[in-house]
Amino acid sequence: MQINLSNLGKRYNYEWIFRNLTYTLESGTSYAILGHNGSGKSTLLTVLAGHNLHSEGDIRYHINGTVVAPERAYRQLSLTAPYLELVEEFTLLEMIHFHTRFKPLRGNLSHQALVDHMGLQSSRNKFVKDFSSGMKQRLKLGLAIYSDTQLLILDEPTTNLDQEGIAWYQEHVEQNKTGRLIVVGSNIAHEYSFCDQHLYITDYHATARTGKADAGF
Repeated sequence: MQINLSNLGKRYNYEWIFRNLTYTLESGTSYAILGHNGSGKSTLLTVLAGHNLHSEGDIRYHINGTVVAPERAYRQLSLTAPYLELVEEFTLLEMIHFHTRFKPLRGNLSHQALVDHMGLQSSRNKFVKDFSSGMKQRLKLGLAIYSDTQLLILDEPTTNLDQEGIAWYQEHVEQNKTGRLIVVGSNIAHEYSFCDQHLYITDYHATARTGKADAGF
């Protein structure tokens, strides 16, 4: 997969979150979107994922050299973020079964094998609502990392994880990054230490280029 961004910009009302972003992201490379809290990292990730419309510029998705319409690109992406919710009325196995109706697992991995990979064997029949915050985050990460997708977007991926959970995240994302396009939004080094390229979202703030934000009119 390849994503081409051309003069991309996003604003809310009269405030530009970022502008004039021209960049190419390609499979086989991992990218870190860096910046302080509130700088626009999550906004850019939601635009890349098609969950949020950009305000100006152009974004193009290519799969195997063919241009893919944005409304179809979602089939090749998996995303996890603190603001995304799980279906808490499901048990763990029911949640995996529901998820895989839309996104099959990499390498024909079985549902039980995914449970094993996540280290949640004793909770396979437990309701998600009864999971700890760390277990929920591990579940969200497991579903995203092990989905058979070319694009993996990770926003603040170690939120609610302890040191053991952070080590688990680092191990499993490393094992599943070959041949994929991975984009991580973070300002914590251990979340993006494996990334090849760093993009600083503050370099594309309107104030960084003009000295003041304008309304774009």
